[in-house]
Amino acid sequence: MSNRVIMAAGNWKMNKTPKEAAEFINGLKGLVAGAKAEVVVGVPSVCIPGVVEAAKGSNIKVAAQNVHWEASGAYTGEVSCGMLKDLGVDYVIIGHSERREYFAETNEMINKKARSILDAGMLPIVCCGETLTQREQGVTAEHIRYQIKVALLGLTAGEVSKLVIAYEPIWAIGTGKTATNEQAEEVCAIIRQLLVELYGKDVSGKTRILYGGSVNAGNAKALFAMPNIDGGLVGGASLKLDAFEKIVKHDA
Repeated sequence: MSNRVIMAAGNWKMNKTPKEAAEFINGLKGLVAGAKAEVVVGVPSVCIPGVVEAAKGSNIKVAAQNVHWEASGAYTGEVSCGMLKDLGVDYVIIGHSERREYFAETNEMINKKARSILDAGMLPIVCCGETLTQREQGVTAEHIRYQIKVALLGLTAGEVSKLVIAYEPIWAIGTGKTATNEQAEEVCAIIRQLLVELYGKDVSGKTRILYGGSVNAGNAKALFAMPNIDGGLVGGASLKLDAFEKIVKHDA
């Protein structure tokens, strides 16, 4: 058994108004108080101030869903790490497949974001994942290794041991298809082996690797029990109080 703390991280995507978000956190606080898992909610940027306020004094940590790598400048519509840090954000999700697909984000951009997030005193949740075609062509391992290698370029061993990696097979996001426990574990083990190659066994043993892709109240316990899976990046189920509570308390 590893001593890595399981993380239940919700990725709300483009859902909930600021008012709805604060109400949700007020409802969630009592339900997950004292949970063994680390509880994180990844909320839209406009919801962050109200969610941070609602989460005060609780065990709920707040993640942003994206950030720009520059400290400031002429980047209309973007948000900087300093802005997020000032609001009280703990984590930033970067490299989600939706950002890569719809907004043309590259591995190099994700690497710059990771550097800026760490410099600002927050922690990145670095996403990776393959398409159905890539899986069927047998290139999953090469594709994931490449994504992670570029994303972590230039980061120190100490930094990598604190950040979080989230493996999300693109074919399982929002499709209702979940990778089998064995499929999810296999790729998370590939990521952990890559960390051994890049940073050594000590770092690899500390870095948390999450699984994402149709995680729900019914499958979380078995997924999180796999040796190399340290929790989940949860989409739709994180928007429902009862479902997210069950995922957080998967081992209760």
